[in-house]
Amino acid sequence: MNEQPPGARTATAGWTTHRWLRVSVAVTLTVLAVLGSLGVSAMNRTSQLTEQIVDRRGPALTYAVRLEAALVNQETGVRGYGLAGQRDFLQPYATGVTEERDALRRLETLLADDRRGRAELAAVRELAGQWQSRFAVPIASAVPDRAVPLAAARAEEGKTRFDTLRRALTAQQAHLAEERAAASRDLRRATHVRNWTFAGIALVIVLVAGLVFEALRRGITAPLGRLGHTAREVAKGRFEQPIAITGPADLRQLGQDVESMRGRLLEELEFSETSRRLLDEQAADLQRSNTELEQFAYVASHDLQEPLRKVSSFTQLLQRRYGGQLDERADQYIAFAVDGANRMQVLINDLLAFSRVGRVLNDHEEVALEDVVGRTLDNLSVAIEESGAEITHDPLPKAVGDATQLGMLWQNLLSNSIKFRRPDRSPDIRISVTDPGDGGLWEFAVTDNGIGIDREFQEKVFVLFQRLHTRDAYPGTGIGLAMCKKVVEFHGGTIRIDPAYTAGTRVVFTLPVERSAAADGAREAHP
Repeated sequence: MNEQPPGARTATAGWTTHRWLRVSVAVTLTVLAVLGSLGVSAMNRTSQLTEQIVDRRGPALTYAVRLEAALVNQETGVRGYGLAGQRDFLQPYATGVTEERDALRRLETLLADDRRGRAELAAVRELAGQWQSRFAVPIASAVPDRAVPLAAARAEEGKTRFDTLRRALTAQQAHLAEERAAASRDLRRATHVRNWTFAGIALVIVLVAGLVFEALRRGITAPLGRLGHTAREVAKGRFEQPIAITGPADLRQLGQDVESMRGRLLEELEFSETSRRLLDEQAADLQRSNTELEQFAYVASHDLQEPLRKVSSFTQLLQRRYGGQLDERADQYIAFAVDGANRMQVLINDLLAFSRVGRVLNDHEEVALEDVVGRTLDNLSVAIEESGAEITHDPLPKAVGDATQLGMLWQNLLSNSIKFRRPDRSPDIRISVTDPGDGGLWEFAVTDNGIGIDREFQEKVFVLFQRLHTRDAYPGTGIGLAMCKKVVEFHGGTIRIDPAYTAGTRVVFTLPVERSAAADGAREAHP
């Protein structure tokens, strides 16, 4: 069952483990069946001989002796009656007649398959009949007297006939005793054969078990062990270790499959190593890019801000000093310059704030959202008062995150709800919270009654610099919702516009929130 050189391969080289087991089991069962038949034959032979001795040979000899005893009793009774002439002496004769009939009947059955025994029994019966007809029956039928004259007259003849009968009985008993002795010898030989047969069966079973165990060890367990050992070596990271391919066809196929998998893993490892080196290079490039971005942010926050402030200051100075002294077109140009400088300064500040999210502002701690929203409402108090906005909210839990970024999130959302209001009504803004249970994320919703966002633009509003209105209609840089998206995603949540709400705008976002007894108590106190 082990791997053989190509030149030594036989027809069994393609046998699978299942076929080897099937053939082995078939051979083992055949051997056991042959041994079992031999054992059964030996047992049957022993049983037959035992039955022959116990049920036939022994009882036949016993009844032959009883037959002789019955005839002797008859002879004794008749002879006593012939001498004394008293009927009491015929009692043994009557008993002997009954016992003779019973013995003859049983012997006929026991000697049914013994030709010599039947011949001897027939001779005994004939001699007994002659003796009884010539001597026993006439004397027993005589009138009782002090002596029976017939007994004296036929005494010598009766003795001669009975001696002949006894010799026939002796010959019969000798034959039956010889038959029983022969059967006993056959039984002893059969018992020895049976014992040796079962000893041989036990030895063959042990040998077969040993051969099967050795075949399974060398053909299945050993190849499986080698395959498992090399597979574990590969699993430990020794990918250069070749897989052992031995054993039956299916185990060799399994080894080839594992070897193919090892080769594929080695290729994937080499590819992964190459990809890792590329990623390391890209990470280094990204690190350099981030450094350059930080340098750009520094330049934007310092070097660009200073000349921009000068441009803004001097244009505002020109506007104040020469406003109304030049023509109307000159005043308009100066107003454009002042507005452009101010919007550029706001845009630079917004871009700096957007770039700092997740990079500079990254202090995660437990934050009370009630306090954050409270500070946001204070910052927007002027806009709230001018617009007449009404802002309500559910009891807010505590979140784990950066307080500054979460403040920017709430301020952008609430200021957008105030800014994009309908001209014919005051803003009505509602902040709601949904407890997701075991989900680990709380769902917040900021709902207003403003102008709303068309469905086709509900994804675009989160793109940087994406505007849906002109600056004259609604001022701003188009960075607010993009910053909200970046803050929410930095905290592990999601943000979207609810398309089912059409009475205004509903912004839905999620944040991971730590449960606190105070927040839960507040929610229970303000259902």
